[in-house]
Amino acid sequence: MAEAEAAQLKEEGNRHFQLQDYKAATKSYSQALKLTKDKDLQAILYRNRAACGLKTESYAQAASDASRAIDINSSDIKALYRRCQALEHLGKLDQAFKDVQRCATLEPRNQNFQETLRRLNTSIQEKLRVQFSTDSRVQKMFEILLDENSEADKREKAANNLIVLGREEAGAEKIFQNNGVFLLLQLLDTKRPELVLAAVRTLSGMCSGHRARATVILHAVRIDRICSLLAVENEEMSLAVCNLLQVIIDSLSGEDKREHRGKEEALVLDTKKDLKQITSHLLDMLVSKKVSGQGRDQALNLLNKNVPRKDLAIHDNSRTIYVVDNGLRKILKVVGQVPDLSSCLPLTDNTCMLASILINKLYDDLRCDPERDHFRKICEEYITGKFDPQDMDKNLNAIQTVSGILQGPFDLGNQLLGLKGVMEMMVALCGSEREVDQLVAVEALIHASTKLSRATFIITNGVSMLKQIYKTTKNEKIKIRTLVTSDKTILYSVATTLVNCTNSYDVKEVIPELVQLAKFSKQHVPEEHPKDKKDFIDMRVKRLLKAGVISVLACMVKADSAILTDQTKELLARVFLALCDNPKDRGTIVAQGGGKALIPLALEGTDVGKVKAAHALAKIAAVSNPDIAFPGERVYEVVRPLVSLLDTQRDGIQNYEALLGLTNLSGRSDKLRQKIFKERALPDIENYMFENHDQLRQAATECMCNMVVNKEVQERFLADGNDRLKLVVLLCGEDDDKVQNAAAGALAMLTAAHKKLCLKMTQVTSQWLEILQRLCLHDRLSVQHRGLVIAYNLLAADAELAKKLVESEMLEILTVVGKQEPNEKNTEVVQTARECLIKCIDYGYIKPVS
Repeated sequence: MAEAEAAQLKEEGNRHFQLQDYKAATKSYSQALKLTKDKDLQAILYRNRAACGLKTESYAQAASDASRAIDINSSDIKALYRRCQALEHLGKLDQAFKDVQRCATLEPRNQNFQETLRRLNTSIQEKLRVQFSTDSRVQKMFEILLDENSEADKREKAANNLIVLGREEAGAEKIFQNNGVFLLLQLLDTKRPELVLAAVRTLSGMCSGHRARATVILHAVRIDRICSLLAVENEEMSLAVCNLLQVIIDSLSGEDKREHRGKEEALVLDTKKDLKQITSHLLDMLVSKKVSGQGRDQALNLLNKNVPRKDLAIHDNSRTIYVVDNGLRKILKVVGQVPDLSSCLPLTDNTCMLASILINKLYDDLRCDPERDHFRKICEEYITGKFDPQDMDKNLNAIQTVSGILQGPFDLGNQLLGLKGVMEMMVALCGSEREVDQLVAVEALIHASTKLSRATFIITNGVSMLKQIYKTTKNEKIKIRTLVTSDKTILYSVATTLVNCTNSYDVKEVIPELVQLAKFSKQHVPEEHPKDKKDFIDMRVKRLLKAGVISVLACMVKADSAILTDQTKELLARVFLALCDNPKDRGTIVAQGGGKALIPLALEGTDVGKVKAAHALAKIAAVSNPDIAFPGERVYEVVRPLVSLLDTQRDGIQNYEALLGLTNLSGRSDKLRQKIFKERALPDIENYMFENHDQLRQAATECMCNMVVNKEVQERFLADGNDRLKLVVLLCGEDDDKVQNAAAGALAMLTAAHKKLCLKMTQVTSQWLEILQRLCLHDRLSVQHRGLVIAYNLLAADAELAKKLVESEMLEILTVVGKQEPNEKNTEVVQTARECLIKCIDYGYIKPVS
């Protein structure tokens, strides 16, 4: 009865359809579907209801009904064509094209199908042309930005889209050619932070790797205006402007490593004048009260990165000589700032340390004794010129300057201590009633007393005064400094006290069953003191750091070997490790010189002490900027202690944090990667890539991702008879996103470096294509981008290999990704997919867009 009623309802629906009553027809077909279980009838009813959906413009419902009919009968040509029509209206042209292509295959002589096929092909090509057209995208952004009546949020979105366009070469050039620099200057004039930030970031993209554009933009925006933006209190703005200046410097100096040929080379012959102007303005920023502490730090960072030679084998150190002649006094002024004085410039916790690092780098970059003597004379004149019996603040600045230099080029600092009146002034300031005088003086005495000869002077002339300060002051910072300075023979006692305060002795694991057994047998069981609980220890550590314990420890490390025994070194290493436990405190430790103080502890002393110091170094290296934590050549001394922690006899947390530290270091420069390689760390890193522990495997893979940039590491992957490449490929197929990301990064760089590795990748495992497809469809954009880069490398490596990829599902994946609309997040992904498609067009495997 139900089947008969369903058939009757179908006929009723057909009559309604002929009378163009599509709603009534849809109702009849829907009622029939509820009654019948006959698959053939169901296919007809879904197909007919899809026709109704097309007539009523319910295209999503029509496509759904047609799909259901096709699921029952895959060769249902009417259902296929109706789905094609629905998908075309929904804008899904590529899917519609597939359906009509199937129809044309089933009925090749059907002219309607052939015409639809041609029409859709033309529409798809036009849509792709518009999507790929940089001109249209740039024009659209300009129209919104130039329209004063457009909504504020639309203008802001357009400005952010310009950032994306500015990062693409074609987009950057189109912005530049369409009066874009003038428009971006107008955005800067709005003074609205979000629009100014967007303008700055767009300018950064336009300058990147293009010397001519960078020169024009520098002159159009003007260096004084760029520096005024760098000087603001807004940290995000300051960082963005710092990046803009760095990109301009890289482009002008050729540090971007890109070739400049033809017209561009002819346009820009000499950039030295512009680079000198940038340096001059950065030096002026150092002593301006209008500059925020954040801005001053960024200016120091730029000078630290761009003035000293990166390789001492380069003969030309003219940039350093220029800064010494025109800016050393300004840098010394920053080093000599005392935060508690009203005349102090705006500073952050890192400013003085960054200035000390810059002085150290400049001094190390000098090539001969006459240059060093000139440097020393400028320092001497500056310091002695500050001494004034009538102005205690100037004397304070002079002593603070000496203290800052002692934290930089120590040999130079020791020479300055020999100047007439310097040591006497330090001792005299200790007798001042002002706490700020006492604090600066005692801090300077700490750094001065690390040499036995200076310590003798202090013992003779100042111990009684230091003891008096210790008794009378309530300032803990002064107390702890006077304690360490007044008598160097008590180093071991002070170190022991600090170990107790930080509870940094090795604690044996307590087995509850044995404790119960001991209590049962009435044996004495030592119990943990309430103040040895973690909360109390954390509180004591915070107080020690606030009191400036790091600068005291740094001073103790510098003491003569006759005073500093190996046992004391071990104790100091334990204290450092305890202080480094909280990642939030590590910035303070670095700012106060803790990073460089740890290096000698990790290289000399007892075995236990060296391991503890190496572990503390690993904690710092994992989260800090190595250029600041370990300035100059010191960074290379950090590698060996970290590599020693990869030993399987060390515990898991030491292995893990050592890998994190090496990952950070290996990402800085090839010279550091070479050092890590020479220390024979590679076999250990590879070993941890096999580790079952997720975090260790992830850390090792991330480290290898950085290491594969090195040529000698690449040679090991090229060598026959090993499974290194297979391991990396298989790790790309892991479920862990972070492991996948790192492994895909390593594989992308390896396949980019050597065509042989592209071919080898397809031979090491039969799963390579499936893994690559998973990467290219990954939800995480960074993983997807790396997968697409690998795909591009394979396409570019070999025509036969490219053909294999085109014949697989990879072509469909690349097409889908390439047709996406780029935005600030996915621009690299879409661009790389399009580059892959262009490479396929070049081979002639797919037809080009008209």
